[in-house]
Amino acid sequence: MGADREEGAQRRPLRALAYGALGVVVLAGCASMPDNGDLRGVDSTPQQDTQVRVFAMPPQENAQPQEIVSGFLEALTSDDPDYSTARQYLTGTASRTWQPELSTTVLADGPGTATNRRSDARDDSDELSYTLNGTRVARVDTQQSYAPDSGPYAALVHLVKDKKSQQWRIDRLPQGVVMGKSDFQRNYMSVNKYFFAVDTAAGATHPTAVADPVFVRRRVDPVTEMVRSLLSGPTRWLDQAVRTSFPTGSALQKGVASLAPDDQNTLTVPLNKNAARVGPDRCNEMAAQLLFTVQNFAPAVEQVSLRSGSRRLCSLREDRSGDVAARGSAQTPAFLYFVENKTRLVRIAAGNRNTKADPVPVPGPLGDNAKQLRSVAVSRDERTAAAVGADGSRLYVASLVSDDPLGSPALTSHGPTSEDRLTAPSWDAQGDLWVADRDPDNARLLVLQHGAGEPLEVKTPGLDGRIEDVRVAADGVRVALVVAKGSKKSLVIGRIERGTDGGKPTVSVLEPRPAAPELEDVTAMSWAGDSRLVVVGREHGGVQTMRYVQVDGSTPEGPAPAALTGVKEITAAESDDGLPLVAYSEDGIVRLPSGGQWQKLVTDGSAPVYPG
Repeated sequence: MGADREEGAQRRPLRALAYGALGVVVLAGCASMPDNGDLRGVDSTPQQDTQVRVFAMPPQENAQPQEIVSGFLEALTSDDPDYSTARQYLTGTASRTWQPELSTTVLADGPGTATNRRSDARDDSDELSYTLNGTRVARVDTQQSYAPDSGPYAALVHLVKDKKSQQWRIDRLPQGVVMGKSDFQRNYMSVNKYFFAVDTAAGATHPTAVADPVFVRRRVDPVTEMVRSLLSGPTRWLDQAVRTSFPTGSALQKGVASLAPDDQNTLTVPLNKNAARVGPDRCNEMAAQLLFTVQNFAPAVEQVSLRSGSRRLCSLREDRSGDVAARGSAQTPAFLYFVENKTRLVRIAAGNRNTKADPVPVPGPLGDNAKQLRSVAVSRDERTAAAVGADGSRLYVASLVSDDPLGSPALTSHGPTSEDRLTAPSWDAQGDLWVADRDPDNARLLVLQHGAGEPLEVKTPGLDGRIEDVRVAADGVRVALVVAKGSKKSLVIGRIERGTDGGKPTVSVLEPRPAAPELEDVTAMSWAGDSRLVVVGREHGGVQTMRYVQVDGSTPEGPAPAALTGVKEITAAESDDGLPLVAYSEDGIVRLPSGGQWQKLVTDGSAPVYPG
């Protein structure tokens, strides 16, 4: 859509800043219009400025069918809250039955239009139909959940001429909304709403918050929309692994049209009577869910206050939210770890900006040059480390706080080559250790509870291919996997579910979904936030690239990391955007400070990791 409109959809040009195919443009916060300077056209897909709102124009008198279709499609990309202008292009019956909120179909370019006219059709016919066509790239469902998509798009739009008014209107159309990728990026933004993990880490005193990304229209009251979305519950994919503290049936109080923080940066949320009888602890959890959700896109909000009727239920400030719930990635790493000279595990302070700082061997047996090491992982409390030997056959687990000897391997792989053996390990929020064995005769995903004991084989129904890399999210609910099938290595996200069978614990990774569908050769990845990963890979026939991706397969806003060649491994701190990305490349270990360029840290190092 926008500048993407294909053949047949002739557009009315925008005139200066006030009128055009997208109608009136309102600039919030402008003191006055300029009274000098050049008069310039306005692009139909303006920059993503939250202070700009674009409204559509209604159909013109005696507009022809093509203009009706074109105007309707343009109106779908405006900031009209209820699509009231778009509905003016429809007949009364079509307007009543059309449900734009059911879905948003995203096309590579704006939908093209082709007239469906028979060779014997009369020019004075009172009916006409068009086929909207394009190439699908994504779909947002009724829960506002994004999913990558592909393949051709075709949908019928039928028009009739009203016998009384002699005006053309659309009387049949597809449900939902359709637009091109550029208009989708202008109109919508990805926002996390937060729920709590059903399974919490052993010994945890607070529930763990889990991010559930959804897409909302960025200039159509996103605060209120996100509160309503949170109250409606988690998306279907995440539903089985999380819970909400809001009682069933909780909703905004009847008559509440819009929410906004006051001049004290407090957001007051009036709820219906279903939430009126919650106790103080549960109410604080509800407030934490709201605070995490709203701060995700409105960081100025410092406090959430909940009310029901005339009664104040509770209030929670940002500086107290950590006493109620833990954000999945709230733990800031103390150190960055890596393997020096392929023989010992060393570390430097995570926030150390000195590129000449000397790494220090870790306490315990992994810091004493006793073993050749290929990959490592450090537990989130930074008290234990796991390491895979140089040939990939043995996994060792050792303390980082004592000098106990290394001991026997915790796990052994019998794969025929080093590339057919153990992947790099990963620690979850439960304190359990994950690793994949790539042995062609016994490929499997394994969990060692607390890094010890008999490994538990993880059930992976729906996973098609061999696991090449494993990274568990800090929230303990999701796991990122690089899966190889043939010559393709793809990044997928699976949902972790725990249970019991005959009194024995079980772990499953369910409903794996693509997170970087455009990359065909993923070589490295790491979690880089509550719902974001940094990924290194290649598109079909392309060169190696590094980018951020969301767990739902969408591309987050903001710049990609600075280019770096020959990347073999990558790590990011989930909890702190201020800590640099760190990579192992052909130049050794390098890091990327926020807003800076890659800096060499050490030459004789490999396998860099933050805890996790």
